[in-house]
Amino acid sequence: MLNERAREIHSFIQRYRREKGSAPTIREIGRQFEISSTNGVRYYLNLLEKAGYIRRTGGISRGIGPSSEGGAHGIPVLGRVAAGQPILAEENWNGSLELGDMFGQTERLFALQVRGDSMIDAGILPGDYVIVQKQDTARAGEVVVALLGDEATVKYYQPRKAHVELVAANEKYAPIVVSEDPDFRILGTVRGVVRTVGRN
Repeated sequence: MLNERAREIHSFIQRYRREKGSAPTIREIGRQFEISSTNGVRYYLNLLEKAGYIRRTGGISRGIGPSSEGGAHGIPVLGRVAAGQPILAEENWNGSLELGDMFGQTERLFALQVRGDSMIDAGILPGDYVIVQKQDTARAGEVVVALLGDEATVKYYQPRKAHVELVAANEKYAPIVVSEDPDFRILGTVRGVVRTVGRN
């Protein structure tokens, strides 16, 4: 059973990881909770590790990670992807979605947050996260994340004889036609959608 201070430190570590993208150092935890001794901080980290709340990697200043139990190796959120006109593809680590229990092995999965409404008839809404399996091929009709130069978009993949069409699931948007574009490639196929209920 964790004491109140250990629970507070665990909450701080989780909040810090969400906001900063990495774990706090022992000294940063000490400053936050006015614990002057690094051994004092390590005492609480040992409690959290023994209880299965965290895991630590020795020799790394920010080596505090989530426990490996319960599917805690999450799917990294790498940025946002357009569901409208393509936007600049940004691959910046922005936290993780803990979906190991749902999808199994997560090594080949990543998540992107959707912007735009071109896939709403496929149940993919603005603000949703699409869970994408990394691969460079797809079958006709699959929902893919495709890269056009430095711009990424999520669409249905429809190969034709002389070109490829990236088709929206919203009648307001015409298909994007790709004809032998050397900058076009498939980043992966969409495996699922995650939506937050009651978000702003």
